Amino acid sequence: MKKGHVIPKALIPENRSFVIRKQVEPYFDPTFHLHPEFQISYVMEGEGNRFVGDSIKPFKANDLVLIGPNLPHVWRSHNAYFEKDSQLSTTVVVIYFHDYFLGETIHEREELESIRHLFQRSQCGIEITGDTQKKVGQLMLELLEMTGTDSIIQLLKILNTIALSDGCHLITDTHSKSYNTEAETDRMNKVYEFIMKNFHRKIHLEEVASIASMTCTSFSRYFKSRVNQSFSDFLKEIRIEYACKLLKEDKMNINRIGYECGFQSLTNFNKQFKMVTGKQPHQYRHEYQKMAVESYHHYY
Repeated sequence: MKKGHVIPKALIPENRSFVIRKQVEPYFDPTFHLHPEFQISYVMEGEGNRFVGDSIKPFKANDLVLIGPNLPHVWRSHNAYFEKDSQLSTTVVVIYFHDYFLGETIHEREELESIRHLFQRSQCGIEITGDTQKKVGQLMLELLEMTGTDSIIQLLKILNTIALSDGCHLITDTHSKSYNTEAETDRMNKVYEFIMKNFHRKIHLEEVASIASMTCTSFSRYFKSRVNQSFSDFLKEIRIEYACKLLKEDKMNINRIGYECGFQSLTNFNKQFKMVTGKQPHQYRHEYQKMAVESYHHYY
């Protein structure tokens, strides 16, 4: 996907019902954007934070999401992916389609009721997990090799599998109503980009407010209305998500991880980490390692 606010209409040629592609890039496109097509994204390789509407969640391989039209989103790779000498890589399989790829039938036919309902729910974004995720991921890989009528049948099979599954969770509580202009998307983009590049140091509210060309008070109100949480809580979550990743990797001591994630003291790091995760950093690391060892023994 090229940098920009809206994917061009020509994304799906006039003579095609849908488009599927496999993209291998050094990192995911870091632009927060939206488009009129439905999108199913299956991440095969890569890690970072996934932003959909007002939701932020970490993602890694096997992340599978269905996004409805004009719902703003970005899969933002961790900063390490953007470094000049990075050997890291990302792979994603994406399907784009319109709800009218079957003609107008979808809105009128009883047989397609479950898919119609799925499309309504996708306005909030849907995360697909468990067995359904494995099954749909496999169907998408098969679809890459298909053409003609078989490919349409396969897409219907994918949508039907998701529609009938209980392994689906809405990503946001409400359809994001607030970004749907180019100027809005552009402003939030600049803010997100700044935060993701600088969360490892102390960020002053004035800095971010000036990027959005607002006073601190206006920016705080604006940010909360868009993202559903205060700027400081949002920043704290981004830092804690990154701390969790570093704790799992087990390459740094806890003190250093705190500083790497933008916390000014170990005491503050411990306190904020416990507030978000319910655990102390050392406890989190210990439990993760224990779980990793147990699952290793389970497989071997």
